[in-house]
Amino acid sequence: MVALDLDGTTFDSTGGISVRTVGTLEDAAAAGVHIVVSTGRSYASLPKHIKDVSGIEYAITSNGAHVNRMNSGEQIYSDFLDPQAVERVAELKAETGADMEVFINGKAYVDESYYNDVKENGCPYRNAEYVIWSRKPVPDVTALMMEHRHEVENVNLIFQTLELLVESKPKVCAIENANVTSSFINNLEIGGPNTSKKTALLWLTDRLGISTDELMCCGDAPNDMAMLELAGIGVAVANAWGGLKDHADYITASNDDDGVALAIEKFVLKR
Repeated sequence: MVALDLDGTTFDSTGGISVRTVGTLEDAAAAGVHIVVSTGRSYASLPKHIKDVSGIEYAITSNGAHVNRMNSGEQIYSDFLDPQAVERVAELKAETGADMEVFINGKAYVDESYYNDVKENGCPYRNAEYVIWSRKPVPDVTALMMEHRHEVENVNLIFQTLELLVESKPKVCAIENANVTSSFINNLEIGGPNTSKKTALLWLTDRLGISTDELMCCGDAPNDMAMLELAGIGVAVANAWGGLKDHADYITASNDDDGVALAIEKFVLKR
């Protein structure tokens, strides 16, 4: 099995996927390798150009909250936040003034005010186009989250400055029955206590009868750390950050230089 993070790893800096990478994934699938997307994105936030890659069987989404069949979107595994943890997240949003994205039923919701600001002014730390097409604006995302507190997959707190993130991080990490990670420099992502890409991969490898020694994982960010440590071969792209390279068995080229394709060619296709 090969499990791949998307943003900053399989996708290049524009959010695209190279012809070489697509061809390599299809070759690996044809050779009998299970190809799995393992991402912090919700299922609805997966772009067409990754869903169209033949051979990708499964998508681990929302940092491990769901395992979906890639083609149909069918959820075959789920794990949610504790409702009391959700309530604490709502309190911290109010205390810190952070922007918030809430993942429910495979979709990502944001406040209309945040959405409109990104639409009108862009975003200095994130791809604004991605936010606009993948996020669903609502009048009050906190109210929506509380209404669906038993169905929350993941919550993403976004801080306007790194200073505010550093100040807020101890409070966020102290939330009981929750797991905190990050996929880009300005955010903290809160999931259930057992929610992670690693846990979802353990469930999937067990279901398919695959040893983790036969698993290769590729990533670029702290939310990929546990799955790289789990894998027989953990691969970090050259542009990885947050200490991920220290947890990798191999460092490949960057996401803009076909790093994922090179790693699959080297370790899976042996060419």
